[in-house]
Amino acid sequence: MDMPRFPDFRELRLADRGPVSRFLWDLQPETSELTFTNLFIWRARFGWQWSVRGEHLLLLAAKPGAEPFFLPPVGPAPRAGVCLELLSWLRRERSVADPRIERADPALAAEIASAAGLRAEPARDHFDYLYRTSDLIALKGSRYHAKRNHLRRFAQAAASARYALVDASNLRLCAEFQDRWCALRRCSEDLNLLGEWEAVREALANFPALGLKGGAFLIEGRVEAFALGELLNRETVVVHIEKANPEIPGLYAAINQRYCREHWEGTGFVNREQDLGEPGLRKAKLSYHPARLVEKFSLRLSE
Repeated sequence: MDMPRFPDFRELRLADRGPVSRFLWDLQPETSELTFTNLFIWRARFGWQWSVRGEHLLLLAAKPGAEPFFLPPVGPAPRAGVCLELLSWLRRERSVADPRIERADPALAAEIASAAGLRAEPARDHFDYLYRTSDLIALKGSRYHAKRNHLRRFAQAAASARYALVDASNLRLCAEFQDRWCALRRCSEDLNLLGEWEAVREALANFPALGLKGGAFLIEGRVEAFALGELLNRETVVVHIEKANPEIPGLYAAINQRYCREHWEGTGFVNREQDLGEPGLRKAKLSYHPARLVEKFSLRLSE
């Protein structure tokens, strides 16, 4: 298909999934942002546009009224020269005083460490949490004692719960649950939750076309929890969305474990994305004992 060429950019569309996904898959990324699904469902929040420069896919956040920035160029090393060109272009063509490339992985940060004119700063709030899939399924040992208790509480509180694959038969029920969840959490009063609400709706509305795998718990005919994800690289799944009714004891622990067991037992790792600096979310993610954190960096001009 026809692809935009730098410096021309095009708004991300569902029809772009093929070429954009090929660039992303060839990279075998570790950072959760670099899947087509993530970019597509959050495009209203960030205004994602894309272009191609040589062997590299360029991803530009260009939401009207917000300062534009790039994600790291997607393609083979070396990339330092491309990064320098993109930051200089933002300053020159978009009048950005402090241009930046966000969510750079450690490999790119290390590469630019010896490049003149560039600097990297860690972005802790955006570090991804990476878990061993086997740990999330088995929940073995004393460190997961509390999680096993949550599962027992769920089994007692919701004996009639039924796990099902997310498909055309229950997508509407998932969307209805998301609306109930947002009413409970008052999403309309929180810009972050409002943006997430829109992203979840996009994922459900385009579920088959995005190639996602999903699982849900139904209780008395209503979805009360669901999770959606896909492969990030050959050995890692990324969970884009996980929602559960907080009023049902143990349900979050149950959907976490069952979704991994039913869909991703053959993968080595699960990337559960970042905590965005929210203390409660950070505590919850750390409580599952990640194998490691996937570091990310902001790249800027040093002069």
